[in-house]
Amino acid sequence: MQRRSRGINTGLILLLSQIFHVGINDIPPVTLATLALNIWLFLSPLKPLHSSCLGVEKCYQYKDWQRLLLSPLHHADDWHLYFNMASMLWKGINLERRLGSRWFAYVITTFSLLTGVVYLLLQFALAEFMDEPEFRRNCAIGFSGVLFALKVLNNHYCPGGFVNVMGFPVPNRFACWAELVAIHLLSPGTSFAGHLAGILVGLMYTQGPLKKIMEACAGIFPSNTGYSGQQYYFNSSGHSGYENHYPYGRHLICFKQKRSTLLSFQITHICLEHHPVSL
Repeated sequence: MQRRSRGINTGLILLLSQIFHVGINDIPPVTLATLALNIWLFLSPLKPLHSSCLGVEKCYQYKDWQRLLLSPLHHADDWHLYFNMASMLWKGINLERRLGSRWFAYVITTFSLLTGVVYLLLQFALAEFMDEPEFRRNCAIGFSGVLFALKVLNNHYCPGGFVNVMGFPVPNRFACWAELVAIHLLSPGTSFAGHLAGILVGLMYTQGPLKKIMEACAGIFPSNTGYSGQQYYFNSSGHSGYENHYPYGRHLICFKQKRSTLLSFQITHICLEHHPVSL
């Protein structure tokens, strides 16, 4: 697969504009590093997309396990990059401020690997139970599986309230599932298994043993480590797709408001994420 060309990378320009509008100094370090790494690999990919995407056939049968590392960090085009990283920007600011930079980096790394593993298991199971070898050949790329896992964390830390999914109010705790179904209905070409894998990984952390396992493996810092220095918040000047953020203590309310006002953006965003690639 070759990256789809759109001439001028409008999506990249919009992403950089959004980042500079928020302010480099107001973006926590791990979130900023994640954005920078994805932009860098979009401009200078380590491998072509057909050698970076994640699929059962390529990983399991051909033992190309490096795809677990490459697939979340590569994107099909500039709009794919923009919508993924725009979502990562506000999710990262919320979660990194709450969890602390070191633990958030640990979460991002773990989620990136586990989402890929769960995706492969789901695709393998579908291929076996449905006797459909096409699931083995499906190949997915992008950060949206990790974003779904982070969405589960956001909903966990911000319980209560409702979001609007296709015109229907949905309790916040069920929003991920509703969006998963809505996205599949609105854009059947997206990777349902990739998004589902992200939700399952998020639930393994919030409801299952994953967090305790991670704490046991780390053993050197707690998951609630806060920032020792500056609090991060959005600048309020100018027009942006983001609500204003305030220092810790009020950010959960702002987050709920943002979820409600940005839902249409989120659905559009995820519809463009995690494009499957047939090899």
